[in-house]
Amino acid sequence: MSVKQILLIGDDYPGVWHPLEQVARELEQILEGEFRLTVTQNYDDLSTLDANEYAACISYADIWTRTLTSEQIAGLLKFVAGGGGLLAIHNGISLAGSYELLQVIGAKFITHPPYQQLHFYRTTNEHPLLQGVEDFTIDEEPYQFEFDPYTPRTVFLEFEHAGKRWPSAWEQRYGLGKVVYLHPGHRADSFRPEAIKRLILNSARWIAKPEGE
Repeated sequence: MSVKQILLIGDDYPGVWHPLEQVARELEQILEGEFRLTVTQNYDDLSTLDANEYAACISYADIWTRTLTSEQIAGLLKFVAGGGGLLAIHNGISLAGSYELLQVIGAKFITHPPYQQLHFYRTTNEHPLLQGVEDFTIDEEPYQFEFDPYTPRTVFLEFEHAGKRWPSAWEQRYGLGKVVYLHPGHRADSFRPEAIKRLILNSARWIAKPEGE
């Protein structure tokens, strides 16, 4: 089995929140043997993203206060629409600051209450992204989202907060490509629970597999 290439894009900051370098090491261990990561902080790499070179892109982008250029947006749109996969993890949803990429990811971040213990629940037992995943409890930020009303999606994971269930992970198609969003991932140690490892590996396999295979 050939090892598929994935581009991981994000921003490295000192401290425990959204640390790209540490998260990259966690992801390399999770994906080892099936995928090889190329890590970049250069968003111009999105402009030339080529499905012949990369099977998928993982967004751990932390660009809440800036927007991508038209060339960067167009490169990622072309990649996903042409059959490339996109996995956005936690703050990686910040790409949805542009409306074009909001349609690709399917939602934008609104706010979150304080970091706390959250209980996560599968919405179904049948979805391939939940293979080997049981309901679980971890410490995480209770992200809240506003969905694009025109984008069909399947929410396969929810968390409980303030007496109600909130969406935590979903998948959808964009053109010929597949897109997954996973909300857990605030710190490097957020990637160590077995349920999270399995969700990431399932997601990478799913988005990197061409439609019809």
